[in-house]
Amino acid sequence: MEPTGPVTAPATPPAPVPHRTRRRVRAAIGGCVAVLVVLGAGVLTGFAPQARLDEAVSRSLYAGDDRSALVGGLLEVLTTPGVTWFRVLVFLPALVWLVRRRRWRTLLWVVLAITAIGPVTTALKELVGRARPAFENGGLTYEGLSYPSGHSSGIATLVTVGLVLAWPRLTARARRGALLAGVALAVLVALTRMWLGVHFLSDVLGGLALGTAWSLAVALVARGLPGGAAALPERGAPR
Repeated sequence: MEPTGPVTAPATPPAPVPHRTRRRVRAAIGGCVAVLVVLGAGVLTGFAPQARLDEAVSRSLYAGDDRSALVGGLLEVLTTPGVTWFRVLVFLPALVWLVRRRRWRTLLWVVLAITAIGPVTTALKELVGRARPAFENGGLTYEGLSYPSGHSSGIATLVTVGLVLAWPRLTARARRGALLAGVALAVLVALTRMWLGVHFLSDVLGGLALGTAWSLAVALVARGLPGGAAALPERGAPR
């Protein structure tokens, strides 16, 4: 007896993450980890050329102990995208959308990436134990440690997670624009940490490397890369 009623086609499984993409992501993670470890080792051992470069760059970029309240306030505003509450606020609409769509796997890796980078950074700070730059209106106003920069790891995480999450939904032109805007924002926040005199060059580079490596690693393990089970569908694909 033939079945009656409409026939529902089986759901099409998402295409697997291309091997080339996984290879490139692993290479990026490895490169970032190498930067983080090499710079951290230089800090721990007091590697003279690195220490001299850090000192020279920090002094040349520092806005000064006598900077105006206007300049100080502006720098504090520009550095804000690196803090945890800002990341959560930016991703909140996306998180609500994921909940309404019941995309639990995507929600899980995004939340893990944007919230756990803080404790990871703090643990590395305690391990390295580097003091901040000794500027009266800069590093000396902070009790925390310096390597790696938490604001830098935070903004790298915000940018990387945002790009990975949105990548399948963007056109080729939008991808280029988003990538350039994300890099520019990360560099700006990193620079503000040195303009404020609260971090050395090694600190911000290590922080950027940490945030990028952490975000990509979480996405890779959780299958959140474009084409993975925890990724958003491609633009125009059935949801």
